[in-house]
Amino acid sequence: MTTHQSAAAVAGTAPTAARLEPDAIGVAQDTVIGMATAAPTASVGLTLAAIAGAAAYASGPVIILTAIPMLIIANAYRRLNMWNANCGAAFEWVGRSISPSLGFITGWLMIMGSIIGCVSTAVVLGPSVLAIFGSTSSAILPNITIDTVVILVMLVISIVGIRITARTQVGIGLVEYAILLGIAVVGLFLVISHHHGTYPISKGWFTISGVGGHGSLAAGFLIAMFMYTGWDGTIYVNEEVKHRRVNPGRAAIMAVIFLGVIYTISVVGLQGVVSPQKLQANAPSALVYVAGVIGGSSWSKAMGFALALCVIATTGTGIVLTARIIYGMATHRVLPPSLANVSRRFATPVAASIVVGIVLMVSTWGYLFFTSLANAFNDLIALTGLLYAMFYVLTAVSAITYYRRRVVSSLFDMVILGILPLAAAGWLIWVLTKSLMVAPRSQQWSLVAIVALGFVLLAFARFVLRSPFFRIPRESDGAIHAPGRRRAPREVQRQRAQAAREAARQAARQQASRAR
Repeated sequence: MTTHQSAAAVAGTAPTAARLEPDAIGVAQDTVIGMATAAPTASVGLTLAAIAGAAAYASGPVIILTAIPMLIIANAYRRLNMWNANCGAAFEWVGRSISPSLGFITGWLMIMGSIIGCVSTAVVLGPSVLAIFGSTSSAILPNITIDTVVILVMLVISIVGIRITARTQVGIGLVEYAILLGIAVVGLFLVISHHHGTYPISKGWFTISGVGGHGSLAAGFLIAMFMYTGWDGTIYVNEEVKHRRVNPGRAAIMAVIFLGVIYTISVVGLQGVVSPQKLQANAPSALVYVAGVIGGSSWSKAMGFALALCVIATTGTGIVLTARIIYGMATHRVLPPSLANVSRRFATPVAASIVVGIVLMVSTWGYLFFTSLANAFNDLIALTGLLYAMFYVLTAVSAITYYRRRVVSSLFDMVILGILPLAAAGWLIWVLTKSLMVAPRSQQWSLVAIVALGFVLLAFARFVLRSPFFRIPRESDGAIHAPGRRRAPREVQRQRAQAAREAARQAARQQASRAR
């Protein structure tokens, strides 16, 4: 036993458990992390031909309209984070305001959405890098090698600390967005100037029905919603952001706004560079193809480089954010408690990060070895959007439930905390329903399997791990007792104090066990 441990034993207390590094990054860095999670360049590359065809070139209005419910949901995240700034985020919020069991399922959907999203973009990395050097992009071994190296490098960065992670994301983002937006602006100039071979802009581009009234608003919304998913990544590092209760929510709203601007400029600027027939014929590699048409092979390689940077950034944030979601859940012992350990040296959840890195590598290997790239790609894209839509809805309902007293206190709160989140949740449910109606059986059963596995893990956490999370009482916002001042009822204050004491005792027991 060391001197430090002996002193702790004499004092009758265990050493203080390690924690995530507070006040490590600012709101701007947090915004970039949320944007990187959405993978702007990869999202545009995956959806450019699809959204242009579905919306009949009314992509701009569809993208802008989709930003509205996303902003409403982001504001719900902001308000809930002001209540409880925990990296478990919606897992905690839904669990404490509605039901612990529903909270667990929400957390499970968050984990699966993040991992599947990472895999669906990671498999783009190998072909993008190989295309830059003129090599065959379909070879399995080079693709696996590139993906594995990138995952390992980003895993090391995520373990070393949130500060280096944030700096890496900012550096990658500046280069990636400059290439994407720069080429998009040139493309828009060519279309406006009626360059030979371009598809001319017409008034149909600025309507919700598209050129000739052939656009499908519902189909456009399905694609645009997938493009936006991931902005909530700003919330999962909230314990490490300066002013943790305020800035992560602001970063979420700014991430949605910036993503809307990037998507609108990029899609509108690039969709008309070639004819509709050529765009659809080159749909799998539309972004690189269009860049090549604009500026030749050097521009296509530049766009491939931006795409590779995007996937690298998304892989990094995927490891960081998923590890923190797992860490947040494990602190309540709904997942194995070992995943709640934080490194004293790096102030990061090393065990959870390693688990996520291994899952990503194994999933990527299996994807490249055993699936048809095109078919599986479409399944993963659709499934990712569905998972995000589900826990966005649950989070919006959680905001309404927690702030229900405020909803009936004034007209302003009724609109901001009641009507708008309910409308946004209704829109997401409509999109989710539409997606399931047109989804193939393989996607539908995949979704059923994911949810069913979540309930199996829920039973394990409740009856085997015997997590105290399932005994946490429900909470709600206190009544307003004075202008500009909010006070929680005594019962809620007592419950929060009891929960804090329980968390402290649990951390002390874990630390004492490690010391022994």
